[in-house]
Order: sequence, then C-alpha cells, then structure tokens
Amino acid sequence: MSDQEAIGEAVARTVRSLRAGHGWSLDELAGRSGVSKGVLVGLEQGRGNPSLGTLIRISEALGVPLTRLVQVEEEPVTRLFPPNRHVVLWRGPSGGTGTLLGGSDPRPSLELWRWVLRPGEVRRSDAHVPGTKEIIYVEDGVLTLGVAGHRDTVRAGTAAVFVGDRPHSYGNDTDEDVRFVLAVMDP
Repeated sequence: MSDQEAIGEAVARTVRSLRAGHGWSLDELAGRSGVSKGVLVGLEQGRGNPSLGTLIRISEALGVPLTRLVQVEEEPVTRLFPPNRHVVLWRGPSGGTGTLLGGSDPRPSLELWRWVLRPGEVRRSDAHVPGTKEIIYVEDGVLTLGVAGHRDTVRAGTAAVFVGDRPHSYGNDTDEDVRFVLAVMDP
C-alpha cells in the first residue's frame, strides 16, 4: 500500500469515526464544513484525493487538529491512564480532592473522577453543556447531592444519575469523609 493510500484510509476511518461520535449525518457534516456531501461520501469510502483546504474545513467542523485526520496509525483500542496521569483538579478547604482519572475524546466525551469530601466541604458546579449526564457511586459516607435546588442524600453503596446541565453540588454534611466516583458524559 502506498503512503497516499494509507493516508486516504486513515482519513476515511477517522472522519467516519468522528462524525459518528458527534452523531452527525453526512448532510450535517457537509453543512458545518462547507464540503459537499458527495466529496464527504467519497472521502469516507477512501476514494478521491481531497485538497488541503477541504481537509482543513472538515477538521475545523469536527473540532480536531488537521493532524488527527491524517494520522496513519489507528487509535489504540485501549488508552491507559496510569496513576501518574491522574490529575487533581479540585482541592477543598479541608483537604478534599476531585481527581480526574481519565477521559475520552472527542464528544461525546466521558470522564471518570474520584472524589473525597472532608466534613463540611461542598463542591459547587455551574451547569454543563445541554444534554450532559452524570452518575455517582458513593463508596463511603453520605453524600448530599444538590441539583437545580433539589437535595438528595446518597448513602454508601448507592448510585445516582442526574442531569449535569443544571447547577449542581456535592456536599458532605457529616463528620466522616465521603468517597465517591463520578462519571460525566458530555454530548
């Protein structure tokens, strides 16, 4: 296989995958990119030789760098996030933490978090993009979950699913630490 054929197959595979990930039809990608549906069909079938301008318009519409479209290597089936890649993105006033363990891209994206809330700590969050969903599982303690002014008590061993596109909060109103895992799915 020539380099040009390998790049054509990579572009076809990547555009199909990213378009499907966004939940877009060919018509929608055509409208967003300004590239005709016919060109997109040929591109996704590995036919044709799109110009650099066409590839740039497609990458911009999909929200990825141009290099992502032309990577000949396939995305790995598994992406590992070892402990040295976990990132503490929130620190509470008493030492609680919100640690991002891993995430996927592009949208729809999924994030996995580990949280520890010390007694009295609260993490308030603004509304995320429309359609965002969150699920928590409390491992230890009792979590106070607030969503759009509604409060629920979530005890150890319990999971809760809620909409993340409204203001929400995670709180610890007890004298014991609360530990929970959180998954966030952005559409």
